[in-house]
Amino acid sequence: MAEAVTTIDEASDIPALRITRQMAAPREAVFAALTKPEALMKWFGPDGATTKVADVDLRPGGRYRFEMHGSEGGIHSVGGVYREIDPPARLVFTWVWEQTHLDLVGRETLVTIELVQRESGTELTLIHEGLRDAEHREQHGWGWNSGFDCLDTYLAAA
Repeated sequence: MAEAVTTIDEASDIPALRITRQMAAPREAVFAALTKPEALMKWFGPDGATTKVADVDLRPGGRYRFEMHGSEGGIHSVGGVYREIDPPARLVFTWVWEQTHLDLVGRETLVTIELVQRESGTELTLIHEGLRDAEHREQHGWGWNSGFDCLDTYLAAA
């Protein structure tokens, strides 16, 4: 299991989540897993969820949409627009819940993912900005960390 470091930005009035993970794979492989629909459908989402839809138009201004089915039957769909794409180093995109149990449907937040090649693999840093409050920051932190555990498993088997 990769080392996970989660920090909270307490200096801002708008809650932000920052997660740093070490992935035992080259950053090109990590970037591909973050952007290719066939890869996303194999790992994206928290443990126990299955991604049934992964639509990706990977270009600035392009849209994406993921539909995750929870182990208890709930459907969680999220979409947004890619703002910045710098393969294999950086992705910036909006994040808007379309359907979820969280009361965040329609609220736009911003996700930045940076990938740095290290001797042992890739350092992945995620910053999720604009979350409404500490509770939603914690829920997203759980979701992202669980999803990155699934990404670790996917990369190890690839």
